[in-house]
Amino acid sequence: MARTATKEEIPPMVITIPITKARINLGALVKRVYLNKEYFILEKDGIPIAGLMGADELEDYLELRDPKVRADIRKSHQEYLAGKSRPAEALLAELRAGKGKATKPTRRQKA
Repeated sequence: MARTATKEEIPPMVITIPITKARINLGALVKRVYLNKEYFILEKDGIPIAGLMGADELEDYLELRDPKVRADIRKSHQEYLAGKSRPAEALLAELRAGKGKATKPTRRQKA
């Protein structure tokens, strides 16, 4: 049976393309970005001027540029280094045992 590759096994494809060719094939390029997680560098006269990437990844990138988010990440990392963390298995066991905070009922649960 063939093994499927994960994101970590295959480096992202970065393809350089002239902007005139990209304009003609924009729909196909966007489909490749969405389905294959490829990146495109658009060039004009051999000079890189823009890039195409998936919207989710762009949102993540923009969020990381927010100083508040960066401060939260830095704080979390410092707490982790200080030993203020626990294994995920312990958290999941606690949640399964019902010791977690009361949550709002979902559609599947009756109130």
